[in-house]
Amino acid sequence: MSSHNESILREPLITGKNITYAQVTDDILLPVENKPNKAWWIGFIFAALGAMLWVVSVSYTFWTGIGAWGLNKTVGWAWDITDFVWWVGIGHAGTLISAVLLLFRQNWRNSINRSAEAMTIFAVICAATYVVAHMGRPWLAYWIFPLPNQFGSLWVNFNSPLVWDAFAISTYFTVSLVFWYCGLLPDIASVRDRASGLKQKIYSVLSFGWNGSVKTWQRFEIVSLILAGISTPLVLSVHTIVSMDFATSVIPGWHTTIFPPYFVAGAIFSGFAMVQTLLLILRKVMNFENYITMFHIESMNKIILVTGSIVGIAYLTELFIAWYSGSEYEMYAFENRIAGPYAWAYWCMMTCNVISPQLFWFKKIRTSIPISWVLSIVVNIGMWFERFVIIVTSLHRDYLPSSWAMFYPTWTDVGIFVGSIGLFFTLFLLFLRFLPGIAIAEVKLLLKSSSLQHKTKLVQEGAFPEEQVEYFRNSLGKYDSVSEEDINALKVK
Repeated sequence: MSSHNESILREPLITGKNITYAQVTDDILLPVENKPNKAWWIGFIFAALGAMLWVVSVSYTFWTGIGAWGLNKTVGWAWDITDFVWWVGIGHAGTLISAVLLLFRQNWRNSINRSAEAMTIFAVICAATYVVAHMGRPWLAYWIFPLPNQFGSLWVNFNSPLVWDAFAISTYFTVSLVFWYCGLLPDIASVRDRASGLKQKIYSVLSFGWNGSVKTWQRFEIVSLILAGISTPLVLSVHTIVSMDFATSVIPGWHTTIFPPYFVAGAIFSGFAMVQTLLLILRKVMNFENYITMFHIESMNKIILVTGSIVGIAYLTELFIAWYSGSEYEMYAFENRIAGPYAWAYWCMMTCNVISPQLFWFKKIRTSIPISWVLSIVVNIGMWFERFVIIVTSLHRDYLPSSWAMFYPTWTDVGIFVGSIGLFFTLFLLFLRFLPGIAIAEVKLLLKSSSLQHKTKLVQEGAFPEEQVEYFRNSLGKYDSVSEEDINALKVK
């Protein structure tokens, strides 16, 4: 039996004492089965106010027209496309955590995949609202799809990256939604079995007749792997296609082949930062410290460090290629970014995206919850500035100096963006209220292999060499959910 035990050198993914399968279910379903606490209501009220601002701003845009935004003849794209790309990027981490880490059998994903997948879906919904809003005639939004119509041989331009966007985003949303909901089925069935009355009937319909049989679980595993296989290419393809909105143009600062990998790395970078922002709040408010441990937080910080470094290399590569190309227009585009009227935005981007993630090289910072939370927000501020710098600074000074212009956002621009953040958090908080924020079934898989209590039991039975046990004891020092008593219990009886 000992040959099947997980190495003691691996840090635990579940902490706490005397945790049973029943307790896992009780802990995770506590926010769903009971009335929301004060912290949830405070967050929901602020988020709902933001969502109302979004409704007002979008309604005003539809009523008045795109002229309500700060766009002009020179800067035809600004906050709308900036916010769209930002939201699509935030949605990337969910797919990576769900699909890629599943295929690589990374068990630490089990506690965080559910919330990350939900975040993906809500972020894509926010991104899609910008696609519809900036069309000018939102009631004709369906024209973006190649549908049979009464206008003769009128079809979409399949050579346009904007059409590719529509297919990429709709495919991404559909696959992510199916993947998320399939993973929810066993947990919805758990809620159903513990509920009564109308609530039980609703969750019974939502559970699609899940009965927990061996055959059902086999099919569940197969479908999960198939969806993971389908989702994995989307991690690369979606933001690659979004980057082609710019890379296929001839505008200096946009016309570059580095955009696809650069955008994908940036998307994973911002996505993991948003997951970190949400989960650090979630584990505190919902008392999930035993399931979302310091190992999860440190692992995500390492990914933020790696992807942030890749983004930094991409920035330097852009500068080098602008110089190496010998094109005076390309060189001026980057000189204008660095020292032009929007230089403040460029240096905010560099500080937030290149310098701040490098702090994660230090273990004390990497394992500090307050600093990790602040830096995750700083990263997403920087990623918004990255999209703003790419879009606005490349447009506001073109080939004709007489048409140079500055972009100034209106209250509608700001209202739609701030409102979309409110909409996002409203959806996320409603998700936490009615559905489990952690995958119950997947966490239970770790209880007999990767939990602290299981490893403590093996240590007490003398299953591991003393030097490995000592290493394990030292690694637990960073855990805020592990007491001194728990560490002292790691001794042979």
